[in-house]
Amino acid sequence: MHPMLNIAVKAARRAGAIINRASQDIGTLTVKSKNFNDFVSEVDVAAERAIIDTLKEVYPTHGFLGEESGSTTHTSDFIWIIDPLDGTTNFLHNFPQYCVSIALQHKGEITQAVIYEPNRNDLYTATKGRGAFLNDKRIRVSKCDKLQDALIGTGFPFRDFKYLDDYLNMFKSMIQKTTGIRRAGSAALDLAYVASGALDGFWEIGLSPWDIAAGGLLIQEAGGIVTNLSGQSGWLTSGNILVSSPKIHDDMQALIASHLPLTLKT
Repeated sequence: MHPMLNIAVKAARRAGAIINRASQDIGTLTVKSKNFNDFVSEVDVAAERAIIDTLKEVYPTHGFLGEESGSTTHTSDFIWIIDPLDGTTNFLHNFPQYCVSIALQHKGEITQAVIYEPNRNDLYTATKGRGAFLNDKRIRVSKCDKLQDALIGTGFPFRDFKYLDDYLNMFKSMIQKTTGIRRAGSAALDLAYVASGALDGFWEIGLSPWDIAAGGLLIQEAGGIVTNLSGQSGWLTSGNILVSSPKIHDDMQALIASHLPLTLKT
């Protein structure tokens, strides 16, 4: 395992331990609303602090972009992109679908990725050019070659509803052209599931870098395709992402493009 990935795994497991302990007594947690339908608990904050402290012990000059702490001032070419608890709403409702997501960006390119699912003790890892793994076993995206046979993941708009009608049109078309759609509430974990072949594809509008950085690399290293909704690059900065196994990507993209407003085509 790459040394930087090894430290990221250590950080993710420390965060996972905090999350698991807190899950035993969720009713006592302090929860605040950041925005409409966007919550942060003391667990999110503590888990992110554990991750950053672990990484800083080894890489004190690196920069950080965390969901809870924001971006640190830095001059390093290395930036750690962190979501300490992706699926906070699920966690707060005892819905067991959430994870820790950590990615390392070097000169604008994602080079290391960790997604840790503490409920199942499942660890997804990837290093650029070295493949993707689940619990040390190599993983690949599914071999699905027909959209009609595909199981697709997505995420419903829950903060900003300006594209809701466009999204519902995408959803309506997708549900008629596939074998099913799943919305589990953790984009990072959905991306890990695409990398491992549990889902054949996924799309969502308006995500943040910490939601998709690690999962995007996992999918690429597992042989999948990662683009924006127009089939181009730029998915990390736009937050509009489309991923899938190679043989269904064009069909997914064409279906989504037929409902894509001009403002989402970048």
